[in-house]
Amino acid sequence: MSLISICQVGRARASRPLASARIVVAVLLASVSCGALAQNTTTVTEIPQFRPEGAWTKLPDRWTMSLVSSTWVDDDQHLWVLQRPRSLPDEERSRAAPPVLEFDQNGNFIQGWGGPGDGFDWPETEHGIHVDPQGFVWVGGNGEEDQILKFTKSGEFVMQIGKPGQPKTNADTENLYRPADMVVHAASNELIVADGYGNKRIIVFDADTGEFKRMWGAFGGTPSDAPAAPRVGSDGNAELLAHPLGPDGAPQFVPPVHAVKVSNDGLVYVADRGGKRVQIFTLDGGYVDQLFIGRECRAPDCGNGTTAAGVAFSTDAEQRYLYVANRSQAQIMVFDRRALAFLDAFGSWGSEPGQFGTLHHLSVDGNGNLYTAEVTPRTPANRRVQRFTLTGFVPVPTAEKHR
Repeated sequence: MSLISICQVGRARASRPLASARIVVAVLLASVSCGALAQNTTTVTEIPQFRPEGAWTKLPDRWTMSLVSSTWVDDDQHLWVLQRPRSLPDEERSRAAPPVLEFDQNGNFIQGWGGPGDGFDWPETEHGIHVDPQGFVWVGGNGEEDQILKFTKSGEFVMQIGKPGQPKTNADTENLYRPADMVVHAASNELIVADGYGNKRIIVFDADTGEFKRMWGAFGGTPSDAPAAPRVGSDGNAELLAHPLGPDGAPQFVPPVHAVKVSNDGLVYVADRGGKRVQIFTLDGGYVDQLFIGRECRAPDCGNGTTAAGVAFSTDAEQRYLYVANRSQAQIMVFDRRALAFLDAFGSWGSEPGQFGTLHHLSVDGNGNLYTAEVTPRTPANRRVQRFTLTGFVPVPTAEKHR
């Protein structure tokens, strides 16, 4: 029997992945000392199930896909993909597909565009994509000088937020430092940015003018340029924590601040990948709660030791389920969004359908199907978008109270 241990300390919850939810689960809900026993606090009665479809998009024969960094499904249920043509080997560069790709609900190619042009600074390393409710396409990059760009759906340039060559500081309200992700909140018409690989903050701009509105750091505090926490070594872009810091984790976001989404009830979910957690805020930056993701994961035995890479919600009105892309443990984790109770997880390292190279951003369509991005090549290279089709639900396993 598998055991999930969820230790509640103040507002922090720790979670571990489970291979399948089709078993009886013993759940420990603990006080600060993790000594008291209680029933599972999940508010849902069933768990979504998914079927992996493997590489799902269909490109014209003249093109080849590269590493896919991000996906988004727009209001027309079209899938938008951001990929990295310059990461292809030299011998394949001539067949590289454009960085921005649009597909219909069946994975058929519609259009592609993007790359360097006049009047804007195309990202050195493509990273995040978002299509807002008005139909504008936002693209960001995590290169050293990358900022955020706004386009029409046909690829016409609209606006750039930030300029390259500026000082790299969390106090700067006009420029970004390797922004990882962004989302437009329709009701307030605000662009909320996860900034990012260099900075340690959420920063908010007017989506029409690019005017700065506000920003915040972990726990709703003031973003700081000081080191997030004691560290050891480095792997790629992510410096690694020597050890998880206390029951609440690091006092600042630990780069990369990797993904951001806003729920229907107006909560901002931030994937603090280096901090191995998802933090939740009000739209004004008030801290609400946090959920640890794979806190036991440490490099080099567990990828690069970072975990929470992407977040998405189920498409029911209440968005009962929270999905988290766990980078270094190669799993999509399923939670009760209200209770932050762990329900299920699926995936593993590999190149077969349902496995992941390096799991990155995550999106969902109107039918509840999930779409994943993978950024690290394997042999064979995982240069693909995978679709996970929602097939139905199974009951939440019965909780056993241990005496």
